This record gives sequence, structure tokens and C-alpha cells, in this order.
Amino acid sequence: MEIVIQGKPVIGGRARGELLVSDEPLSFWGGYDYHTGEITDRRHPLSGQVATNRILALPFTRGSSTTTAILLEAVRAGTAPVAILTTGTDTFFALASIVAKELFDHSLPIIALDPQDFARLHTGNQAEIEVDGSVHITG
Repeated sequence: MEIVIQGKPVIGGRARGELLVSDEPLSFWGGYDYHTGEITDRRHPLSGQVATNRILALPFTRGSSTTTAILLEAVRAGTAPVAILTTGTDTFFALASIVAKELFDHSLPIIALDPQDFARLHTGNQAEIEVDGSVHITG
């Protein structure tokens, strides 16, 4: 069975991967190891999970602009998620994607979902993101 959710492309693009979902925000400063892609905040529900090559779904970031820097380092190191789903326009994620495109010719799709649609996401499901912001979920 496939579910299709229409999101708003903050940074458009295509991506495919397994969902890694939390309803808790994450601070990438001290909470994400860009060397490995592991979520290292031991108080976060995704602690110990690896976001590399997965679609990371977080409602928003917690903290400051260091999220942008850490995410950029993850893109450079090849340990970033393939896309990020949020519940609104997260400027730190968007800035990281824009700069990654300029510096590394690698953009990271960022899609904003309505909170009701975000609540339909589950870790382990497969998802495909289209340029128009639609998210096709299976599994």
C-alpha cells in the first residue's frame, strides 16, 4: 500500500530512502556526529541511530546556526541524510542545503509537511520524494 503526502518543497529535489522519524527536535551541535552520521544526543529518541542515506524526519531543529555547519560537514563527508522532512520551513536546514549545492554541487531536499501528515511518518518505511514536494511512502 502506498500513501502519498503532499508537502511544500522548501528546497526541491528527488530522494529515496528509509525514513528515520522523531517527533522531537534535534540540535545538530553535539547531537549529530558528521563523521559517522550517528545521532549522538543521548537524551534524544533517535540516539544511536544513523541518518546517513536515510530520509530524516524531524519537526524542526533545536539550537542555533551551528546546525547548518554540522549538516554541511555531513554533506561533505558523505554522512548526511538524503533528504529532510519537517513541519515547517526550517531556515537552518534550508541554508545548509543551499550552501551545499554551491560548495559541493549536492543539494539536500527539504520538504515541509503539515503536522497531521508528519504524524503519519514511521521509522523503517520506505519513501520517495519528488521535486513537487510529494512524498510517496510504502511499507
